[in-house]
Amino acid sequence: MKAVKRVDQFYLLKQLPKATALLCKKGILLDASCSWLDIFGLPPQDETTKTRVSSLYSEIPDLKRRLKENKSFSLRHKIKNTDGTRHLKSYFAPWFDEKENVIGTIIQTDDITSEVLKEQQVDWLNNILETKVEVSKTGWWEFNVQTEALTWCKETKRIHQVPDCFEPTTIEAFNFFKPGYSQNKVSMLFHKAIASNQSYNTKLMIITFNGEERWVRITGKPFVKEGKVIKVFGTIRDIHDQEIAEARVKEHQQLLSTLVDSLPLNVYVKDLESRKVLVNKGECNHLGKKVEELIGKTDFELYEEKDAQISREEDIEVMKNLTPIIGKETVSTLNGKTTHFLTSKIPHFDLEGKVCGLIGMSLDITAMKRKQEELCNLINITSMQNQKLISFAHIVSHNLRSHSANFSMLLGFLNSEKDPQERKRIIDMLTQASDNLLETLGNLNQVVDINTKTSETKKPLNLRNNIVKVLENFSALLDKDDSQIINNVEKDIEVSCIPAYLDSIILNLVSNAVKYKSPNRTLLITINAVKSNEGVLLSISDNGMGIDLDKYRDKIFGMYKTFHNRKDAKGFGLYLVKNQIEAMGGSITVQSEVDKGTTFNVYFNEES
Repeated sequence: MKAVKRVDQFYLLKQLPKATALLCKKGILLDASCSWLDIFGLPPQDETTKTRVSSLYSEIPDLKRRLKENKSFSLRHKIKNTDGTRHLKSYFAPWFDEKENVIGTIIQTDDITSEVLKEQQVDWLNNILETKVEVSKTGWWEFNVQTEALTWCKETKRIHQVPDCFEPTTIEAFNFFKPGYSQNKVSMLFHKAIASNQSYNTKLMIITFNGEERWVRITGKPFVKEGKVIKVFGTIRDIHDQEIAEARVKEHQQLLSTLVDSLPLNVYVKDLESRKVLVNKGECNHLGKKVEELIGKTDFELYEEKDAQISREEDIEVMKNLTPIIGKETVSTLNGKTTHFLTSKIPHFDLEGKVCGLIGMSLDITAMKRKQEELCNLINITSMQNQKLISFAHIVSHNLRSHSANFSMLLGFLNSEKDPQERKRIIDMLTQASDNLLETLGNLNQVVDINTKTSETKKPLNLRNNIVKVLENFSALLDKDDSQIINNVEKDIEVSCIPAYLDSIILNLVSNAVKYKSPNRTLLITINAVKSNEGVLLSISDNGMGIDLDKYRDKIFGMYKTFHNRKDAKGFGLYLVKNQIEAMGGSITVQSEVDKGTTFNVYFNEES
């Protein structure tokens, strides 16, 4: 073989823009372009340099064999240097002389670093996409309108539980949707996407290849070219577990809501600003508002300011100190109506364990409180009646025993007396004793009537008119002593009272004032009345002798108790007044000072 003469004809090779090199048949580098030498970091070649190309492609172990085959081939390789790694692609082709004899190899090398980096980025993105698809259980599909070819990705096939080799048609894809609503819906949406360029996003149910019913969310977006839809691209996501979980949550929420609404309690949840974020039916009924009218409201927008301020202070204490309030009696006023509650408030924590508000529960105990008051009143009345019974029994026993002893003694005198004149005097004494006994029995009978005739009903009576009527009976007596009565009772005041009892109360109190007037001054009786929400207060005052309350306060309303040395004093009137007013649910008190006067305050209970 004739040797290749190394002359300046290689200057063209050195100037080639593409990195090119020439090898002899032994694989030794004859010459190369400057760009090829730069790639491998080689100096210019001459007759003394004998660079074997295999050393430059050390990562290709069978390079020598492939060069001897005198066939074209290409390979990828890389070079590492201080600037980093360069990715290269070299093309090897036989080098022929003018007689088509192989005299060596031509190498052309391209720097494909940027392409490799792009490929790596694409691979990285594909890996991320595949990971996201797998994690999110979202697959994609593509439909070519012209060819009617439908393409499913691996995840889409997995969702349908078909093998990877399965290639669906459009009809087969539709048949995977549950017959009825889901199948009709997807068919309509798909055709609208093609015909009207309408995207869609909806939740439907499919029946997988293995016969499982599963919820999926499908989307579709048409791609338009020159006014025509050429493709429809979409996604399918497996949301079955999520749908089942949401359905269970809704069931539990419904159950909890039903349970909370059915409780005989007012239940509410407040945030850190004491705004209501949840209320049950009991709370709505109490406030007379709908749920949407209460959410976001504070107690200051619902209750009177005083009650709202107390509630807010309780809320702050519970949320700040994390100390619950259990079974505290509270009172709220709404639209003028007062309600008693047994209230509990406990801190409400979020998922991170931080307090985010409170949960409140209130039990309406208004009816219970009313029953408790009625029971207390009943106990008081029973205790009072027992005390009256004991006192009454004592009075009956004492008085009847006195009359019996007197009768027995007088009868003994009568039997032993022979003198007609003396016998007549004893008989007169027996007659007087009999009259006294009848009077005592009459008084006791009055007391019995008051405490046993509970069927008597109260009626609305004009207080001023009744006072005027009673005072007419005293007109002569009052005029005789120049006594003065000031009646300040207003004309429109009415009391709910038993008519006979009202007349008796006024009569006894006025007669007492007349009977025990002071001998040192003209009698002045002042009558006042005040009406309030609790009832009517009647006050009868005089400037008479007065009573020493330090001595007689506990006895002043007792039967046959007298406090002045008057022969006509019997001590029955005040006892009778007290029994009458208490029988009607009222009460009587006294204020008095010796030689200055007395005031009796009568409280009429207006309840039926």
